[in-house]
Amino acid sequence: MSELTGQKAVVTGATRGIGRAVAEALLQRGVRVFGLYGGNEEAAAAFREQAGEALTLHRVDVSDYGQVERFYQDVEEECDSLDILVHSAGIRRDAALAMMKPEDWQRVLDVNLTGSYTMAKFAVQLMMKQKYGRIVFITSPMGRLGFAGQANYAASKAGQVGMMKSLSREVAKRKITVNCVSPGFIDTDFLAGLTEKQLAEYKKLVPARRFGTPQEVAEAVLFLTGPGAAYINGTVLEITGGL
Repeated sequence: MSELTGQKAVVTGATRGIGRAVAEALLQRGVRVFGLYGGNEEAAAAFREQAGEALTLHRVDVSDYGQVERFYQDVEEECDSLDILVHSAGIRRDAALAMMKPEDWQRVLDVNLTGSYTMAKFAVQLMMKQKYGRIVFITSPMGRLGFAGQANYAASKAGQVGMMKSLSREVAKRKITVNCVSPGFIDTDFLAGLTEKQLAEYKKLVPARRFGTPQEVAEAVLFLTGPGAAYINGTVLEITGGL
């Protein structure tokens, strides 16, 4: 049996990419997973069929306070408490700042940053009941590097790290840890839209000369959600191949 067997976890962005890899890894270790997704019903149906009864999927806009609150009410009715939150949901809407549409600026901040607030707020309330919890935000090195055309994305990810550091101080006495995992270039559909030339150029930036896999990121997340990471709090673990 895994050291995580019997625990309850919420994973956002759970039907694709890194979020799905994390959800699958938790399920394999006997964790009851509540997965959130934004709207891809096909991906949700495929994952639901594969995973079985230990997975429940919910369509939730993580930036919508009311939707998130109702979701957590459902979780509390079923489980009464929560052990793990992995917030992986995130979007990009790239453009040079001078040409960026106001709605694209706002939507990226709403999902990536406000979504972190809404998901963490209600998770903490459940975790405090048992004085234990693990929260992991999936952030990005773009928060410190800032690529051209990604001002909204970089701002949201930098804000995510700042929020994590504040929250980690607020809840540490209750044995709740809050950390970030910061993946670099990972081979998911999040890279969709990039040309072959762009992909080749980005790969050259990575000392490892390859993109990472979602499973490699999931392994780092699993470590931070386990009992062995009890003294790791308020930090950012980069999974970048040395970027």
